[in-house]
Amino acid sequence: MSFTDEEIERYARHLVLREVGGPGQQKLKAATVLIVGAGGLGAPAALYLAAAGVGTIILADPDEVDLSNLQRQVIYTEDDVTRPKVEAAADRLHALNPHVFVAGFNGAFDEASADELVDGVDLVLDGTDDFATRFCVNAACVRQAKPLVSGAIGRWTGQVGVFGRQPCYRCLVPEIPPEAETCVAVGVVGALAGVVGSMMALEAIKLLTGAGETLTGRLLIYDALAAETRTVRVAGDPDCPVCGQGR
Repeated sequence: MSFTDEEIERYARHLVLREVGGPGQQKLKAATVLIVGAGGLGAPAALYLAAAGVGTIILADPDEVDLSNLQRQVIYTEDDVTRPKVEAAADRLHALNPHVFVAGFNGAFDEASADELVDGVDLVLDGTDDFATRFCVNAACVRQAKPLVSGAIGRWTGQVGVFGRQPCYRCLVPEIPPEAETCVAVGVVGALAGVVGSMMALEAIKLLTGAGETLTGRLLIYDALAAETRTVRVAGDPDCPVCGQGR
């Protein structure tokens, strides 16, 4: 897979990185990534993956842009309010990097659509704040053996992890918490979305290029108020309903 002179100049800072170089940039160009949720986390992740030269990005989100989104969803502007998020985001990503193909899915994300979307991609990023959707995405990734980069934020705290066949996301969160919090209910500092969304993009780039050590089987937790991070291991649950032995 060759690059045009414009692409060589565009990706020059990647091409001189020992861990990426020409072969790694070719892997990025050949990759197809699904981003579920074009909101606070999906927005910065999509921007950085498009800028990095990921060849095909599929955005899945049923929502329209709302004025309250603009505090953290930096891919949108006031002119995008009431537009479908996947449509507005696709326009922005194409303007950022015309060498990237962007497709949008504006429908409901259920088991059938999840399997169809996950089937044709190399990697999935989940930045939604709905546990039912997270569980659906995780199950599809396990069924089709696709790596999943999962992120979450609330108030001043964020987390990002990478999951495979086992442990999967359900090993970390077996059931929907009875008092699950959302950003709508508890709030979130806008810049935190940029931090965690960028971490998700970074893990995706490492997974696609084979660079460094990823967060596979681990969860990175970031406390923005204390300016502290910690990383914990996620153990595989033999009784997990998705990836366990008894499934």
